[in-house]
Amino acid sequence: MDRRSFITKAGLAGASAAALSTPAIAQGNITWRMVTTWPKNFPGLGVGAQRMADRITAASGGRLTVQVFSAGELVPPLQALDAVIDGTAEMSHSAAYYWQNKSPALSFFTGVPYGMTSRELASWVRFMGGQEIWDEIYDQFGVQGFLSGDTGTQAGGWFREPLNGLADVEGLRFRTPGLGGRVWEKLGATVTNMAAGEIFQALQSGTLDAAEFVGPYNDLALGFYQVAKNYYFPSFVEPGLATELVVDKAKYQELPDDLQAIIRDVSQAEYDQVACDFYANDPRALQTLINEHGVNVQQFPEEIVEAGATAATEIMQELRDSDDPLTKKTTDSFIEALNIMRARSESTDGAFVNARAKYFKI
Repeated sequence: MDRRSFITKAGLAGASAAALSTPAIAQGNITWRMVTTWPKNFPGLGVGAQRMADRITAASGGRLTVQVFSAGELVPPLQALDAVIDGTAEMSHSAAYYWQNKSPALSFFTGVPYGMTSRELASWVRFMGGQEIWDEIYDQFGVQGFLSGDTGTQAGGWFREPLNGLADVEGLRFRTPGLGGRVWEKLGATVTNMAAGEIFQALQSGTLDAAEFVGPYNDLALGFYQVAKNYYFPSFVEPGLATELVVDKAKYQELPDDLQAIIRDVSQAEYDQVACDFYANDPRALQTLINEHGVNVQQFPEEIVEAGATAATEIMQELRDSDDPLTKKTTDSFIEALNIMRARSESTDGAFVNARAKYFKI
């Protein structure tokens, strides 16, 4: 796929005057604007945001029409949440860990190093108190968050030079966000975050030595293989990455009950739909990267994996000791739920997958 076919340039120039006007309410019909962090037609994530908007519009019979603005069409990609907070848009589709500067606790609703898989994360949010804590955090900003998609366990990233051990991480200029970024900082990397559409140029120019985004499905489209050939699997800092739909809470609560339910239920359905999209297409994209583009797929050296676990443990303890009550509450809830669920994931799911890999050949 030609990455230029879907990457949208940042800036307001592309937005029409009509798009910037106040949402129309006529004869009971409402139009809401959804801003996203993703480039237009971006595999999995951008497509998922558009599909969510279309499903809400269809399920409501057009009573609630959602217009999607891709990264840069209405606001810059990493200002999506602020756009909802300040009323520029009614909805955003992004990832909560991009906003950890507002509250460190928000990272838990995207992904945690050595933390929950996608199924575990959804279980915590839906059945073990996670949603209620998330609501408390976002109440401070007048918004409501819903899980809206999940990539599954991500790739570890693209590196210009191979990694032989921890010494190779020191000073590495690496694009990676969230708590995972903090882990890599503890390992010696210089970490930055940037939106999807900005990463390729930074790698190409040498501003970055390495970058991770999601995995083969997205990374093939972004063209990273053109400037880096060392591709590491799996990520140990992003085990089950969720996206979020955020809505203006006051406007959401003003909607009729059935429209509120449509938004909530479509979000839940899309969480699973996006995950299946990645499970189906990541392996196929990886084969293309290997067979057609000569990408060298590797695992991280054990020294780095072990040091990453130590760093992640330290970060969790720092968050548990936080002076911010909501950060401490979120961390305690997450760890308690993880320790309950990991017994099943590791002893049952993990044991089965290992046995299948070892013995079942067809």
